[in-house]
Amino acid sequence: MIRDEWVFPFPDCGEGGPRRIRGTAFPAPAPVAGHNQPVALADKLEQLPARPGVYLFKGRGGTVIYVGKARVLRDRVRSYFQASRPTELHKSRMVGDIADLELVVTDSEMEALALENNLIKRHKPLYNLRLRDDKNHPYLRLTLREDYPRLYVVRRPSEDGDAYGGPYIPAKLGHKTAGLVRKLFGIRSCKETLNGRRPRPCLQYQIKRCLAPCVAEVCSLERYRQSCEDARLFLEGRTEEVVRRLRADMERVAAEERFEEAASLRDQVRALERLETPQKITTTELEERDLFAVHVEGERAAVQAFSVRDGKVVAREGFLLDRLTEPETVLSTTLQQFYADGRYVPREILLPVDVPDRELLESWLGKRRGTRVHIRTPRRGEKLRLLDLVVRNARLAFELEWKHPRQQSREIMRALGDLLDLEVEPRRIECFDISNIQGSDIVASMVVFEEALPRKSDYRKFRVKGVSGNPDDFASMREVVGRRYRRLLEEGRDLPELVLVDGGKGQLGAAVEALEELGLGDQPVASLAKREELLFVRGKDLPLALPRSSPVLQLVQRVRDEAHRFAIGYHRKTRSKRTLRSELDDIPGVGPAKRRKLLSAFGSLRGVRGATEAELTTVVGPAMAARVRAHFDGSRR
Repeated sequence: MIRDEWVFPFPDCGEGGPRRIRGTAFPAPAPVAGHNQPVALADKLEQLPARPGVYLFKGRGGTVIYVGKARVLRDRVRSYFQASRPTELHKSRMVGDIADLELVVTDSEMEALALENNLIKRHKPLYNLRLRDDKNHPYLRLTLREDYPRLYVVRRPSEDGDAYGGPYIPAKLGHKTAGLVRKLFGIRSCKETLNGRRPRPCLQYQIKRCLAPCVAEVCSLERYRQSCEDARLFLEGRTEEVVRRLRADMERVAAEERFEEAASLRDQVRALERLETPQKITTTELEERDLFAVHVEGERAAVQAFSVRDGKVVAREGFLLDRLTEPETVLSTTLQQFYADGRYVPREILLPVDVPDRELLESWLGKRRGTRVHIRTPRRGEKLRLLDLVVRNARLAFELEWKHPRQQSREIMRALGDLLDLEVEPRRIECFDISNIQGSDIVASMVVFEEALPRKSDYRKFRVKGVSGNPDDFASMREVVGRRYRRLLEEGRDLPELVLVDGGKGQLGAAVEALEELGLGDQPVASLAKREELLFVRGKDLPLALPRSSPVLQLVQRVRDEAHRFAIGYHRKTRSKRTLRSELDDIPGVGPAKRRKLLSAFGSLRGVRGATEAELTTVVGPAMAARVRAHFDGSRR
């Protein structure tokens, strides 16, 4: 057991100060006399204890960047700093970021394992492996902690004592399954606080979608809890157990001459027996097990987890991993995080390769399950055949997710964010361009790219109102950018991660001035000059010159060119409208209909101007023809 009490400083613990946790703190060496400086990392490495525990690496800002456990802290921690040991690129990067170290000594590696999971959840370290769903599929949550459990759809399971089913692929299958569970087992969906004393059941009871535990005379709490347990087994894929219990209950209540209740149970049994869940994969053994496989390339990996219940594959989950520091520990770390979220632990877990801490994981999982759990690596037979399928799925998931063009776009956005020193990757980019001819018909465009793809529904066009006469692209850019983001602020809408303008340092300065007037001094802004293709960035004196082959430059060029295209199109349309109006719409009596007639009959404005009065009469009548002819004859004088 853990003996002593220590206080571990959590920088993000919020109100209430540091949390007090049971454990043994690693005693830091005393500072050098006459100095208040913290103990150097090298000095701490010399005094590491030869005991199990958890180590926390910190960056230069004091943020926890990695949490790990060890059977022997001294050997494990020092191994990161051995110059002779070959390390992966990402691990070397992590070691270069380590500025400080803290330890927590425990009495056993099991305690270190549990503490490691808790600290990873709290700190979310940059270099720790964290499972990220490859899809955001829904789950069903059965709130077993409540006296009267409810069933509803959630996006993520958590370790809270409730039962979860899923994920459901496609997402609409989750809502269909929720409706089916309510129909089969009568689980309530309302949010009322129940005590069994409601005067009468609601409509859900009348349409046979709820057992009405709100009325104790209709459904006792004991009966409702049993139905919730059946629903839990159903969500876990253990339908045969549910059918066997329902049959036994049906025979018992029938023997007690409670025929209405027996008929209800009979209908449940028949519905479950008719329920066909198409299974592409089955095994010959009626066992429960989970299978895991991982495909690793460099610092990335894709994990697949298959759940087998009663010989059928009832669920599949996929996870994406990035910034791997120790690829050899991916499977063991995956098991820790997978089952730490409160998922059901089966009797057997199959892996394609053995893991170094298998016995420790078996012991930890056995405590969570309540009975012994086996982690095995099959070599032949049905289990190996099914595990090979999981391995192939992991390889396919890696190809689809990490090598898909969509993922490549994310990589380019991340690289652009790093290049511009952005706090987050520029998921949304708004780009502006000005278009005019010698100061006439000054217009501007704004195009939007999200996830490196154009979002045309968010495009906007602007008529520049505050600039006339001589062209002034700087003043025009200042006006348009100011109008755009003043409106966003007034409407309380989110700002983009990056504002991009077409032009050089002058256009960038104009956009920055407009944003600073609105109090948006921290808004990231950049500009791209056309000829040299230099990238000017707010806050940097010198522009960035990227190779023409750079995917980052190509993305910025694509956004800039789209803004230019949209601006030119709007300017051409504006100029065309002005030209037509000055020549035709200024003629008294000529409206849109007659204008279309004239242009259609004579092909163009030049054709209308050159037509005789007799020719015009055949299109718009003699009176209007005389008026049109008089207008053009008068304009020639």
